[in-house]
Amino acid sequence: MPGIRRVSDGMSLGVILGFPPEIAEELQRWRASFGDPMATVIPAHITLVTTTPTQDWEAARDHVREVARTQAPFMVTIAGTGSFRPVSPVVFINVEEGFGACVELHEKLQTGPLERELPFAYHPHVTIAHDVAPESLDEAETVLKEYRATFPVVSMGLYEHDADGIWQLREELDFGTEPDGERDTLRAADADGAAATH
Repeated sequence: MPGIRRVSDGMSLGVILGFPPEIAEELQRWRASFGDPMATVIPAHITLVTTTPTQDWEAARDHVREVARTQAPFMVTIAGTGSFRPVSPVVFINVEEGFGACVELHEKLQTGPLERELPFAYHPHVTIAHDVAPESLDEAETVLKEYRATFPVVSMGLYEHDADGIWQLREELDFGTEPDGERDTLRAADADGAAATH
């Protein structure tokens, strides 16, 4: 039927670390204040996997689930500002504590069904102004240079880039746990095993 897209037609996905609501909302307000039109569309986040095409959503999803299952929660501190100028008109907040954990997580994710060559080396960051006037980029870099926030990261979001170009959350995957269905299966298997030993 027209308008219905099968998984085999190919999709694009992304994986991000979300922030506690109060921090995300504060950064969203700042991003809007610099005139960035994406402030109301894109919540504050750290990208782990940028837009990546896949012909097999199930394989990609299972891979992301497995990485989440083996990942321990970790702390993140974001502080100070930086810029990708002149290569890209982006100002960001730096990832201090947790930088190495983000890189390791990215490297685990960008394997198997998500393996691909990236045009730039992965650099965890929090975008606060993108593709706005140079003076607005300057303002963002200056105003938030003393900004600092620390919070635990306990999950990551698997997103689909849909046909309308909008990111849709498909699953929020807790670190160090099985997805609900698998968890129930394992719990039943453990109970059977325990019963067999007594």
